[in-house]
Amino acid sequence: MTGERDLAALLRQMKPELRPSIFVFCTISAGETIPAALNPLMVFREQEGTTLVVSREEAEAAGLRHAFSSRLITLTVHSALDAVGFLAAITAGLADAGISVNAVSAFYHDHLLVPAEKADEAMAVLRGMSAAE
Repeated sequence: MTGERDLAALLRQMKPELRPSIFVFCTISAGETIPAALNPLMVFREQEGTTLVVSREEAEAAGLRHAFSSRLITLTVHSALDAVGFLAAITAGLADAGISVNAVSAFYHDHLLVPAEKADEAMAVLRGMSAAE
């Protein structure tokens, strides 16, 4: 299945969806096993350690220190992994509104983790960008 590559189409069709949970970033040592009680949204292995993005409830129940309480916005358009400029346009639009974002591309969609307290504002910015196309 081929994803969309055209920037104007991507922006027009992005249809952002806000997920209800609060997600946080945690880290464990590079060789440490991910606690069985966790169901990470994302796992990324770096030289300094393994980053886990999990629900705040899971992190607290596991006793993990965490940072960046965020909400997940999924851009539901099926974007091609080699699409050019989509995340650049999205992150620039959010930056112009003073909203930080941690963007993740997966096989079908792009996902944005934005500060929990700015989630509604981020959704308004994204909807505005989509309507402008």
